[in-house]
Amino acid sequence: MGLEIVVKDIQEGARAEVSRIKAEGDAKASEIINEAKDIQKKMLGDSLAKSEEDLQNLHQQVISSANLEVKRITLNKRKELLDKVYSQTVEKIKSMPASKKEELLKIILNKYEASGARVYSSKESEETVKKLTSLSYAGNIDSIGGVVLENQDGTIRLDFTYDSILKDVYERSLKQISDILYG
Repeated sequence: MGLEIVVKDIQEGARAEVSRIKAEGDAKASEIINEAKDIQKKMLGDSLAKSEEDLQNLHQQVISSANLEVKRITLNKRKELLDKVYSQTVEKIKSMPASKKEELLKIILNKYEASGARVYSSKESEETVKKLTSLSYAGNIDSIGGVVLENQDGTIRLDFTYDSILKDVYERSLKQISDILYG
């Protein structure tokens, strides 16, 4: 019977060792699982934070792009309106009464006639210009009105056409016109 007791002691010792190894394995497995869960939570948090940052950046890009498009459309509409005003001004000048056109030409010629030897004008203004000045009439120019004065040797030309005056005033006044129209 002594052998049975030894076998029984060995079996109990083996069971105790198995229980201890199993408990250590369960503890180690639980520790590994908890570590894995912590890593998973951290990765999920990092991923969520990255996704939120990416979403915020995308949102900002969309807003910036939309604002830029609105500015572009607004500027194009402003330009269209200013071009329309310019065209209407040209039409107003073209449709001025002959007496007003003659009055303006007289003012220009009286003020600048001494600066030139020859004068050019539009075909429409040719007779009026010839009547108002003693300068040599040099020919017609493509213009809505006004005159071009030239010195004797042709090296100096003074452009007093309504086209160039309007363009000059328009370009100098563009910002002021825009501010008035659009606040």
